[in-house]
Amino acid sequence: MNEPSMPGSGSGPVVPRGLAERAREISDGRLAPAVPRDAATVILLREVGAEAEVAAEVEAFLLRRTAELEFAPGAYVFPGGSVDARDADPGVGWAGPDPADFAALLDVPPDRARGLVCAAVRETFEESGVLLAGPSEDELVRDSTALAADRHALLAGTTSLTEVLARRGLILRTDLLTPWARWITPEVSPRRFDTWFFAAALPPGQAATAAPEGFGDHADPGESESGTWLRPAVALAAARAGQMTLLPPTAVTLGELAGHPSLAAILARRQVISPRLPRVIVEDGQVRLHLPQAGEERP
Repeated sequence: MNEPSMPGSGSGPVVPRGLAERAREISDGRLAPAVPRDAATVILLREVGAEAEVAAEVEAFLLRRTAELEFAPGAYVFPGGSVDARDADPGVGWAGPDPADFAALLDVPPDRARGLVCAAVRETFEESGVLLAGPSEDELVRDSTALAADRHALLAGTTSLTEVLARRGLILRTDLLTPWARWITPEVSPRRFDTWFFAAALPPGQAATAAPEGFGDHADPGESESGTWLRPAVALAAARAGQMTLLPPTAVTLGELAGHPSLAAILARRQVISPRLPRVIVEDGQVRLHLPQAGEERP
């Protein structure tokens, strides 16, 4: 899906034949769309290259999905994943805007907002090793590599984020998260997600890395084979040149980021998040994906 027109156009890529048939079955009433599962993703950002007379440039961290995955193999994505039932644990340590504050911005009930915020932090830690937490509301984890065992345990599903934070004497730093967007997988997809995007700056002293292949004697390849920092405009240019694959929400988000002059401007953005639901349309005998533009909301 390396469409050069993605960030600024409502027309998207041609839908594969299998999905095109599903679209016709759903349109004819022969098939019900799958129910989307809640998910969260974090756009990790950093500034680089600041000098006396040169402004810093913003880079985003992108993971390359392994070729073996059924969904979007080889695509570059932001860290993220599905909400786990344990993410809604009310006992999690918390500093910053509370679930009610996020609920107002995300347009969901507070309990659901808590699960989304916790999933965003947990998935970011699992997939990039970056932990948006600290021992107090004024401190941050300075070196998350010391928490490698906890990262692996979360990946293996043998512990929860609440348990990790309590054991380490840490609390969530929700003030680091800026709600950015909400994307719902098209109805034609057999696997659907209702995904909230958050933006966050890389905490000082921490480093982002792809999910570890294993810890000790226990191998775990994870979903990503590598990670890289790229300026949004550079990533979009690479996608247009066919050098990397970007899913539509990733490409649109990178285009939005490129329109901001600084990291501070990105993180200062505040608005109620409206869902974006790409639609499958038939045009000139082809079934295409229509990408919603700014201001277009889910009907």
